[in-house]
Amino acid sequence: MRVVLDRVSYHHGPLHVLDAVSFTVEPGERVALIGPSGCGKSTLLSLAGGLEAQQRGAISLEGPPSAECLNPLTFVFQDFALLPWRSVAGNVALALEHHGLSAGERKARVDYVLGLTGLSEFASAFPKQLSGGMRQRVGIARAIAVKPAVLLMDEPLSALDAQTRELLMEDLLQIWRRERTTTLYVTHNLAEALRLADRVVVLSRRPAQVKHILTIPIPVAERTAPQHAPALQQLQVELWNAIKLEASTAERELQHV
Repeated sequence: MRVVLDRVSYHHGPLHVLDAVSFTVEPGERVALIGPSGCGKSTLLSLAGGLEAQQRGAISLEGPPSAECLNPLTFVFQDFALLPWRSVAGNVALALEHHGLSAGERKARVDYVLGLTGLSEFASAFPKQLSGGMRQRVGIARAIAVKPAVLLMDEPLSALDAQTRELLMEDLLQIWRRERTTTLYVTHNLAEALRLADRVVVLSRRPAQVKHILTIPIPVAERTAPQHAPALQQLQVELWNAIKLEASTAERELQHV
């Protein structure tokens, strides 16, 4: 499924947050969204997912979802939002309980995504028994259990330590290779964007506009190879140069909001 954002603008009271933002996420593509702190990345994601009411411009989903899709749009947030009284399997099953599936169909989906995220042996564990990385795996498993046509991810790895983040990035890439889910991924981490995305959309400070779109020419499967390190470093410099001055200005602006 394709996501098309056409001149999307948004005001929060007197604050002009987004100004005519336009770009497209192609079917099966992963697009990372970066920009200065407070520029409206999460707001744009909420608009795309219907959590915020649209004001100006248009956001459309084009193309039919797969026959297995239960929710066209699904979010993964930084906060795991797991129910502490439910097991891992119970938390994942929660997303399936109002979709008219049989008990066998629900179990099959839960078993599949637990296997896909490396959680099968933790199916009976409770969130308090899990590390932060494992809890986020549960959140990801719950999101993909509904076979979403579009996955909206809001800094899902930012609360994790560097080693856990690296492991989760590898897990996400394996999941995307299997599921081919169209994904819009908000992050403040430039290296993370370059590791995971097909393209990176850079927003300016408020009111945010699309300042730059970077296509990453190196295949995802080869990006950890030593020979590509200089090219990726150069791309990171390019991204940083695109936001450096505006990030400094945005930081000073945020102190007065």
